[in-house]
Amino acid sequence: MWLPSSAVSLLVAVAIGHSTHHVEHNFSQERLDELEKKWGFDWGFSGVSTFAHLPHTRCLTHPDTAFDIGIIGAPFDTAVSYRPGARFGPRAIRAGSSRQTSFRGFNPRANLNPYTSWAKIVDCGDIPVTPFDSALALRQMSEDFQELGTRAPSEKSKASGSTYLHKPKLLTFGRDHSIALPALRALKEAYGKPVAVVHFDAYLDTWNPAKYPSTWLDPDDESPQSFFNHGSMFWLAATEGLIANGSSVHAGLRTRLSGDDTADYEDDSQQGWIRIATDDVDEIGVKGIIQAIMDRVGTETPVYLSTDIDVIDPGMAPGTGTPEPGGWTTRELIRILRVIEDMNVIGADIVEVSPAYDGSAETTGLAAAQVAYEHCKERVDRASEDGRKT
Repeated sequence: MWLPSSAVSLLVAVAIGHSTHHVEHNFSQERLDELEKKWGFDWGFSGVSTFAHLPHTRCLTHPDTAFDIGIIGAPFDTAVSYRPGARFGPRAIRAGSSRQTSFRGFNPRANLNPYTSWAKIVDCGDIPVTPFDSALALRQMSEDFQELGTRAPSEKSKASGSTYLHKPKLLTFGRDHSIALPALRALKEAYGKPVAVVHFDAYLDTWNPAKYPSTWLDPDDESPQSFFNHGSMFWLAATEGLIANGSSVHAGLRTRLSGDDTADYEDDSQQGWIRIATDDVDEIGVKGIIQAIMDRVGTETPVYLSTDIDVIDPGMAPGTGTPEPGGWTTRELIRILRVIEDMNVIGADIVEVSPAYDGSAETTGLAAAQVAYEHCKERVDRASEDGRKT
């Protein structure tokens, strides 16, 4: 039977009215609490993939979002020298954190659960970094860190007597290691001085970029775009005055050098670094490694903590762009991170996770996610200890 359009419209309106007649629009707090208890959690295998099932806010577009620790992904890998794929690193680390939940995050050694502590930890999403232009990508990342570096911490941190809590801390998931350059630029701007770097890596990453094959470079160009790469970002940072000379340390080194001599080490020393080799763990043990790091940086110097996942042996963490045999075990790295928690860490990264080269067990993503947990726990513990002292 044919109906005029006016009659059809009336029937639709009536149907919609009946379908919404019993919907509650004003929920009591008791009702909201009941819904939260029933549905407000995730198992390790459920939910949207944020780091450790933490709340997600796109912090770059929501400047009113306060946080004490912000997780930010930087999906970029066009500055690598060997295998690409680290643009998928942030996604892999978040997936590796799936079994980390607030209801099972208590660390008995530190006597705290970082995910239910005083700290507001937020997954701030990813920086939408261009994959087409490294110079533009560097600008985007620099502006991102500078923007987030001006954000306010939580109200609890603002009111704290500990100055350590008065600035939020960023933990960056990467991508290739060149992320350290824009991060160090932002930290110098935020803190007004160069910072020390504790660098876990198989490689120096202080190479003069001109040591790469460079016949095609324009001799009149003092800063070619190719100088921005994942093996030279600390060299660039040193030339920009971003790193406090005489207070930084590499740990886990086992790299080959350029040419036929140790000139790379000489350049590295001139930039103010000391070097701890992977093999040193056999001679002085984990405690000796920890002591060497703490003797170098102390507990007051502002530190950027940079962890390249290739510091771990590729037998345990194969999903990386430049695998180097003979690395530390995952346990050794985590043990070191747990005991250097007294450092004054003001920013950190976990980089070079390339899941395309990982195995089906996703061991590299799991290792990186555990390193991230240690970072969060240590920052919460350090701030809690400062608060108790004040």
